[in-house]
Amino acid sequence: MASVGASLFSTRPQLSWDFAALTDVGRARAHNEDDLHVDPALGLAVLADGMGGYKGGEVASAMAVSLVHASFARWFAQAGLQAPARVVRRALQAATDEANSAILEAGLANAELHGMGTTLVLAAFRPQRVLVGHIGDSRCYRLRNNKLEQLTRDHSLRQQQLDAGAITAEEALISPHRNLVTRAMGVEPQVVLEMHEHTARPDDLYMLCSDGLSEMVPDAQLFTLLNHDVELQQKASLLVAVANDNGGRDNISVVLARARVGSAPE
Repeated sequence: MASVGASLFSTRPQLSWDFAALTDVGRARAHNEDDLHVDPALGLAVLADGMGGYKGGEVASAMAVSLVHASFARWFAQAGLQAPARVVRRALQAATDEANSAILEAGLANAELHGMGTTLVLAAFRPQRVLVGHIGDSRCYRLRNNKLEQLTRDHSLRQQQLDAGAITAEEALISPHRNLVTRAMGVEPQVVLEMHEHTARPDDLYMLCSDGLSEMVPDAQLFTLLNHDVELQQKASLLVAVANDNGGRDNISVVLARARVGSAPE
């Protein structure tokens, strides 16, 4: 699953964005409960990792991705290219609220879907800025000037234990609580999309991923793979392949976005 294109959020953009995306069932699961979508025209990337059994997980992640995208697209059609970052933030939270309510209601209305939920990570790529939002333990990383940085902080019990000093970083790698999230869509009537804004620079490489990638590929290996001198879609394929080679214990999803100087490709 791939999409290549560019984002233009102003009449005189300084940066354009190229995208690649890929999702894979992995080596251990029978069904893919991840979902993702990239819309280059909106500069929007959305990725979700569902939970609640394969049927519920698949439904929750698909609803999150499609509804967030649809809501943001409706807003964008009215707001146009000139909307300031603070307005984009409100639009992303509104889109998340709409999707959260729909997932919760679907779970309550259908016994087979009861208890379903999903994580979410998204980014709105602008000519000079990137707005990153997340719920749960799906992540966003950035490779810049030969340094890989995790831009999101997991909403998880493991992260809480790390922050409190209850476990070490080494213990966190094998923590039995590493998959227990403390925030998810479709579980409560309200959910907060944690958002942060980042300055965009030429050659920045952003990576959105589910924990099926981040749990299977350590940061040092992520750094090496993201630095490979290959096309963006090949990078995505390499990341998924290595996650599978390392065990592939979960579904694997990744979105890559690279900033470049110049206009959008035709």
